[in-house]
Amino acid sequence: MRNNLLEHLPFSYGGARAMRKAAMAFALICLGAQGAFAGSLRILAFGDSLTQGYGLMEADGFVPQLQRWLERREAEVTVVNGGVSGDTTAGGAARIAWSLSPDIGAVIVTLGGNDMLRGLAPSEAKANLAKIIEAVQGADLPLLLIGMQAPGNYGAAYKAQFEGLYAELAQDYGTLYEPQFLGALGQTPTEALVWMQQDGIHPNEEGVLKIVEALGPRVLELADMAAPER
Repeated sequence: MRNNLLEHLPFSYGGARAMRKAAMAFALICLGAQGAFAGSLRILAFGDSLTQGYGLMEADGFVPQLQRWLERREAEVTVVNGGVSGDTTAGGAARIAWSLSPDIGAVIVTLGGNDMLRGLAPSEAKANLAKIIEAVQGADLPLLLIGMQAPGNYGAAYKAQFEGLYAELAQDYGTLYEPQFLGALGQTPTEALVWMQQDGIHPNEEGVLKIVEALGPRVLELADMAAPER
């Protein structure tokens, strides 16, 4: 996210599953690494700079901290960092297909912050997120959709439409859903400030830890949904 937070299917599911399993088997044989993914579910964290870990040491970003949180709970999960700084929902829709490599078993989607802070139409973001969800579900993978809190400077109607589109998508597509990625940092900009970096945009190390502690249980739910596919 580049703007200031404080301003605020041609195949059936069964067919897709079979193709993914065949592709994974072929890749493992070619790499001579049978069992490389055994016992470890790989979850793609698909998002923008909040996911990527902008402004932090690598070990302090969202993905590494989430990985450690899961390991402390003995979850056999590997989180793959699919965050791209500055990415919009349109950018995500353009790259989701090649991001779903055969080893991925589940997906977390956290996109839309850059759309809303640029004042892009909620309808466009919703359409792009729908494409992402359809690509993930078309690969027969479970998905956790995480919403974003919109700034108030575009008006109450815009804020309601943007924040509401995530719940609508989750209901329409039957996905796991968490309303706010940054919700654990407080309900107002003043409350969130202490957990933010100096840019007022991205969470600091302690802020990321609070986010991970709030979202971790939902990630475990996602892992449980993916377990039958492992």
